[in-house]
Parts: sequence; structure tokens; C-alpha cells
Amino acid sequence: MTWFESPTDVAARLEAAGYLADAATATTTFLAGALEKPLLLEGPAGVGKTELAKAVSRATGAELVRLQCYEGLDEARALYEWNYKKQLLRIQAANAASSSGQDWNATHDDIFTEEFLLTRPLLTAIRRDEPTVLLIDEVDKTDIEVEGLLLEVLSDFQVTIPELGTVAALRRPYVVLTSNASRELSEAVKRRCLYLHIDYPDAARERQILQQQVPGLDDRIAQQVVETVARMRELELKKAPSIAESVDWARTLIALEIRDLDAAAIARTLGAVLKHQSDHDRATKELKLNRAG
Repeated sequence: MTWFESPTDVAARLEAAGYLADAATATTTFLAGALEKPLLLEGPAGVGKTELAKAVSRATGAELVRLQCYEGLDEARALYEWNYKKQLLRIQAANAASSSGQDWNATHDDIFTEEFLLTRPLLTAIRRDEPTVLLIDEVDKTDIEVEGLLLEVLSDFQVTIPELGTVAALRRPYVVLTSNASRELSEAVKRRCLYLHIDYPDAARERQILQQQVPGLDDRIAQQVVETVARMRELELKKAPSIAESVDWARTLIALEIRDLDAAAIARTLGAVLKHQSDHDRATKELKLNRAG
């Protein structure tokens, strides 16, 4: 399958799928498909890394398979595990029928088969013969040992199951890894990927995103939202506003029929864009807002 014809094709199809890609994003997204290499997206939370993978899925009609990473993720949740309860029932049934002469070796061969295999996202994506986008989300949240599980998938697009052998991809998935850079990923993982850093967009592009995502948004309000969010991102906040929160804020202003984002309006609606009390306090002080009563 040819994922995209060119970077220009990427930009056009992603925009039709609701994602505005700049030149660097469109080029790297194209190359990930053309070279069949995983794409590692790194940058602050909320800048559109996960959404890019979803947009590729929508634009190409491919199934999205998502592995959400977290501390404590292990092979059983990422690759596969055996259905132990079902295996135990089969063993008990075999023991009950032991008079038929079935020995343990035969029972062992019987219970380690496809019937008892529970596939998790990595193995699911490898085994699909339809176009698939594999999203490995927030890979930096896992323990470093988990990266070892990824290497075989990222290099050879295969998974080794000791009891069944090696399962190679019937059709290589389009792989996207995202990282908020909370820890440094291993060089082994990075070496297998194309790399793209996604940062907050410039003012013109963020305004364009708002107007695409929030139908009916007045140009003046859009400009005020973008300018105010940019000022907030310059503050020392616990969590700077993401693009998604800019969109939420714009929708909030429409819902409240606010047509001028003055200091009082900002103070009234800060909960749509800042999610920590310390950030509210700092923004109120630094931006000289009137506290909402």
C-alpha cells in the first residue's frame, strides 16, 4: 500500500481529515510511509502528536490500533498473554479424560495454540492484513525495560512467541510513537525511527486551527484567544495551555456569547484553559486579571 503520494498529498489529505500540518510535519509523515519506518513524535503535551496518528488513520482509511503507555506496562499488556483460565479448564478436562491415555506433552501442545492466545495492541497490529496505523502513545511514560519489547517490532515488524514461533507482519503497519520527553528514550529506539519535534504553533497557524475546529468563531475573538494563550505559555505554569485547551476556550466563549476577551472575561473562563489552581493564581497576578467572583 502507498500511504501518501507526496508531502503535498499528506498536507491536503490531513487537512481534509481535520488536521493542519506544516511543511516539516507533512514531509516527515510522508517519509514514514514511503520508507516504512516508525515515526517518533516528541514535544509538549497537547500539541497534536496523538491527533496526527489519528488523522493519518482517518485520511487513509486505515484501522487505528493504540497502545497507551504507562508506568508498569508489561509484555502481557503490550504484546500478548495466554488465557490461563481457559487453559486450566482444558487441563482439568484432559485430566478427567486421562483414562484415554493423553499425557502431559499432548496436553501442553494442546493449550499453547491460537485458541488460547490473547493478543494485545503490538501483536494485533502485526497480525492484521488490512492497512493499520499503530499508535504507541506516550512511550516515555513506560519503564526503560519496556523499550526492549518494542525493538523487535520496530526493526523487523515481527513478534516472537516462544510457544508458537515468530509472527511476522503480513502488512507493515504505519507506526507512530509519541513522547512528551519526560525522560530520554534509548538510542536503540531512536535509531529505528524517523524523528519529528512538534512544538506549539505560531500565532497564524494556531488561529487557523481554531477557525477550523470552532465553526462560527469570530476573527477578533480568535486573535484574542491566540494572543492570550501565547502570553500564558510564557509564564512559569505547572501546565501550559495546549492547542486542545485553546479550542476548548474558544468554544466556551461562543457558548457564553462573549464577544470581547477582556480581563474580566478571561478571569471568568480560566477554567477552560488552565487546570491547576497555582496556574490560575499566577495568571491572575501576571496578566492583571480581575478575579471572578
